[in-house]
This record gives sequence, structure tokens and C-alpha cells, in this order.
Amino acid sequence: MIEMHYKEVKGILSSSNGMNIYRGCTHGCIYCDSRSRCYKIDHDFEDIEVKSNAIILLENTLKKKRKKCMISTGSMCDPYIPLELELGKTRKCLEIIEKYGFGASILTKSKNILRDLDIIKRINSKTKCVVQMTLTTYDEKLCKIIEPNVCTTKERFEVLKIMRDNNIPTVVWLDPILPFINDTEENLRGILNYCIEAKVYGIICFGMGLTLREGNREYYYQNLDKYFPGLKEKYQRIYGNSYEVVSPNNYKLMKIFYSECKKHNIVCDNKKIFQYLSEFPESKEQLKLDI
Repeated sequence: MIEMHYKEVKGILSSSNGMNIYRGCTHGCIYCDSRSRCYKIDHDFEDIEVKSNAIILLENTLKKKRKKCMISTGSMCDPYIPLELELGKTRKCLEIIEKYGFGASILTKSKNILRDLDIIKRINSKTKCVVQMTLTTYDEKLCKIIEPNVCTTKERFEVLKIMRDNNIPTVVWLDPILPFINDTEENLRGILNYCIEAKVYGIICFGMGLTLREGNREYYYQNLDKYFPGLKEKYQRIYGNSYEVVSPNNYKLMKIFYSECKKHNIVCDNKKIFQYLSEFPESKEQLKLDI
């Protein structure tokens, strides 16, 4: 049974204007880096810590900010975990962002974001709102093993198309790709075809592989034993305790990735995409030029 922990915090925005309203997640993704011990989550990862004063803090902070900027959420913990449908804290924060004329950048794996399409459209009509979705696994059955408690890749693709139809710019995270599991040309082309059809602005990709460190490595290996018997031993033999775990197919797949992005005018320079996500448009005319 999921438990909630309510906690008052001193601040809500990071130095780069990012916020996490929740800590912990119930999506159950087998590769999740946020499980790493370095983040010092002092409760079970599936038990959600709710920042009880997040909304008040955000309003007080944005009221005092002298320069408008993009406010981002979702880098550590998904802002649209099922609990959000009950608590509505993400929505209230978006309402404050709109009220004070800021932009928003939202990263999620969940179709629950569609609940807030109305306010996302309003923010985007005034400044800029970018929706980011993580896509890792084209095969739906495999997706339910790797990312068991959240909507499938196909459902996320439907979200991207809805955003496209409402002129909301989108970015896809093609990350992580798991060696010997979904590091195939078929998987890559399936995801790229979704991105092409959804007319995404850009795709963030750090290469074909994943990162493993204390905390998430143990959880990942438990799931390899459960769903892919014998694969943990193969990882240990090839990668040892390496932080970066690169697919043997990396070169071939990245060549396809860059070629397809270039062909379809999808931005694939990570630096350029991050700059786009953080740039606050001075006017809607600037936003049109950026897109």
C-alpha cells in the first residue's frame, strides 16, 4: 500500500528554475535513476513525499521574480503520478505560472497530463509551454515490463499528437535504451516514426544505453532476474560496476538516429534543445521564429 509523507520545504525552485512537487514515484520503471542513493530519499521510493507548501512557495517566489523565465518540472519525479489526479498540486502550480506570466516546461510519461490541456494551452498562448515525453520502448508488451505502472508508449504517442494538434511544442526523451533488451533497429525506428508523425520539435538522446549507480543498479538487476533470466550475469561480465552502460549497437543505432532526425527536421542537438527549453520568449513572434 502506498503511503504519503507530507513535508514542508524551505524552497521550491532550483537555481535553474526547476521544481519537484513530489519525491518518489509509483510508475515502477525498472531502470529509474531517481532511485539512486545519491538523491537521499529517506523513505520507500514508492511512498510519495508531498511538498505540502509547494503552491504557497511558488506563488511567493514568482511574485518577487523580477525577470520572467521558464519554470520546469519533472526532471526527478513525474508531476503526473496517479496521486496528482487526487491532489491537483501540479495543476495549481501551472495556474500560478500562468497567473504571473511565466512559461512552463513539463516532463512526464503519463497521459494524465491531458487533464491540464486547457491551462497548458493558455500558458502557451501567452508565453511558451513545452511538453516533454519519455519514449523508450516501441513494443507494447515489453513496455509494460520495463515501465509497468504508467501508460504505454502508444498512449504517450497519442498525447504527443494531441499536443501537436493544439500547437503545443513537444520534445521526446529517447532515454534510456537498455542493452540486449530494446537496443534494436526495430525499436528505434518505431519510436522515431512516432516522433515524425507527432512533429516533435526535438529528441534528446545521450546515446544508446543507460546509467547505473548505487540504488538503481540493485533494483534494475532484481528486475533483470525476474523478467530476463541470465541477463544480469551478462551485464556484470561486460560492464562490471560501470556508471555508463553503453549498448554494443550504439554506433549503428546513433547513425540511424541522426540520419532520420536530419531527414525530418527534428532537432537532435541536446545542447540546442536544452537551450530551447530554458529560453523564455520575449514575444509570441519570437516563439514562432524559434519553432
